[in-house]
Amino acid sequence: MDIAPYIDALILREGGYVDHPADRGGKTRWGITEAVARQNGYDGDMRHLPRAKAEAIYRQVYWTAPRFDQVAKRAKRLAIRLLDSGVNVGPAVASGFLQRALNALNRNGRDFPDLQVDRQIGPVTLAALDAFHKLRGAQGEEVLCKAIDALQGVHYIHLTEARPSQEAFAYGWIANRIG
Repeated sequence: MDIAPYIDALILREGGYVDHPADRGGKTRWGITEAVARQNGYDGDMRHLPRAKAEAIYRQVYWTAPRFDQVAKRAKRLAIRLLDSGVNVGPAVASGFLQRALNALNRNGRDFPDLQVDRQIGPVTLAALDAFHKLRGAQGEEVLCKAIDALQGVHYIHLTEARPSQEAFAYGWIANRIG
């Protein structure tokens, strides 16, 4: 699956250089935080992070490493939702959203066993997704996307309740990241 158009859309939405005082991520460019850029070998000024480097980070850190590429082989739209969610709340949190949603939708284990919510997509999570997809098809994928949106929305509300400074971002998160 070619994710280039989705990375382009992320970069467009995330914008260029930002250093908002309330943003716990600190300096960012193209939506890549300084900490993530440093972890991935960039040591220059964040104002000059090359777009190509940001694209490579998106592919590796937010697509391949959390195995959203493997989800895409089964459910393309769901994988794109996980990519977007993972960029904003972290790939592990997004992976946990998927596991929690699958657990809620497995009809008390009748369709497939409950997953341990370890926030990592591995063979057991993929097998559960396969079983869910076999039973529910495209409509099931739509329901999983809605469940992930719901979990992400609750995550944002919890963040603002725990850290009122994050209210500066709540409207944009909900407007641009949910649905």
